[in-house]
Amino acid sequence: MMDATAKPLRVPPEISVYAEQHGIFDLIQKMVSSLLTNRPEDPIQYLIDMLKKSSGDEVPRIFILGPPASGKKTIAKMLCDQINAVLLKPEDFFLDDVSERVKEALSYKMSNKGWVLVGFPTTREQAVLLQEASVLPQHVVLLDAPDTVLIERNLGKRIDPYSGDVYHTTFEWPSDPNVQKQLVKPDNISEKETAKELLAYRRHYHGMFNTYNNICKTINADQPCVDVFSQVLTYVQQQHRSAAPFTPRILLYGPPGSGRSLQAALIAQKYSIVNICCGQLLKEAAAGDTKLGELLKPYIEYGQQVPDNLVIKILKDGLSNFDCTTRGWVLHGFPRDVEQATELKDAGFVPNRVVFLDITDDAVMERLTLRMTDPVTGERYHSVYKPPPNPKVQSRLQRNPKDSEDNVQHHLDVYHASVWEMEKFYDNVIHINADQDPHTVFEYIESCIVNPLPKKIQKPKTAELHV
Repeated sequence: MMDATAKPLRVPPEISVYAEQHGIFDLIQKMVSSLLTNRPEDPIQYLIDMLKKSSGDEVPRIFILGPPASGKKTIAKMLCDQINAVLLKPEDFFLDDVSERVKEALSYKMSNKGWVLVGFPTTREQAVLLQEASVLPQHVVLLDAPDTVLIERNLGKRIDPYSGDVYHTTFEWPSDPNVQKQLVKPDNISEKETAKELLAYRRHYHGMFNTYNNICKTINADQPCVDVFSQVLTYVQQQHRSAAPFTPRILLYGPPGSGRSLQAALIAQKYSIVNICCGQLLKEAAAGDTKLGELLKPYIEYGQQVPDNLVIKILKDGLSNFDCTTRGWVLHGFPRDVEQATELKDAGFVPNRVVFLDITDDAVMERLTLRMTDPVTGERYHSVYKPPPNPKVQSRLQRNPKDSEDNVQHHLDVYHASVWEMEKFYDNVIHINADQDPHTVFEYIESCIVNPLPKKIQKPKTAELHV
């Protein structure tokens, strides 16, 4: 009797898609990590309770650290308002009766919230103690600026004793005369005391940074507050690279002339994934001596649109082959509208990266209508980007009828009629400006492939800024 396990084992593509969509690998990693960190007496019940409390999405767990006058409290408040998180301060941990708000935040009981801890830890020893207490951040932001800037900021700091708002004599002075009169100068902000605090901070900086090296980002605080906040928000939206197995399933979508074929070829070449060009697949199938090929031939020969059911059948065969399921694929030329995208999804093929190559109609017209081919050598030329070398070659160049202005405009109209609905259909669409050097476009696509997709966080609100 033949041993079935001796054969090459193939994992059905639906399993990998399901595991990726639901974060199975990361979920198991999180469970094991939490077990080893908390060491409960009943690990099974602990995991059951943990899964019941889980909201499915990781809540934010963020440290905002930095020297005196770096603006960490202001940024932390703005961030909490933006992402609806709980603001935690060092004094919350040292009260005799720690508030329920802090306990809930740190124990993940707030399913729709997270926490932002500002100004703590300040040393490596404190960071280690937090780790032992299972206070583990996802992101650590270190705000920094030259000492001279920080000292100047600290000297100009003023506080409203009634509201607790912080102002500055140079950067943020209140317009209300009544508020101006009641501002007071905080204690311990002299140049000598500030320099002493900065020296203590610098002494412990590297040890603290090394503790959170893999999840830490240093941001220059010597710039407008809105710019600092924008960079902080961008960073906390990013997800760290996972050790989970990843099979690229990439969809390139864009108007004609946006460079989909070139980018697909570059991606496939570098990452050894399968380049699936819908038009090429149809031509290869039509050239085959099969019943399906016979059905396709009239459409290909007369340049007519192939029915969606035939296209899906061809694509399903191509995307289901062993190389595609194990190495991944990059698809372009299909789908063109939401109906086709729905059929592709129903067939079980869901891309995990959807890239929209954006380019203006004028740029498309320039790219396509000015290109020509030398019938003798087969070399392709362009009136602007690659003109013919001499008048002799120029005289024999021919233009493909498909590149006429009317035909290109027709394809652009078809694209514009569907692009908005396509963007709504797919989650986490990545928009890239395709009207630039192809290798620049490729580098951006590459970064979107190798890095996790950013979290969805609301757009920044307009907020009053303080130093």
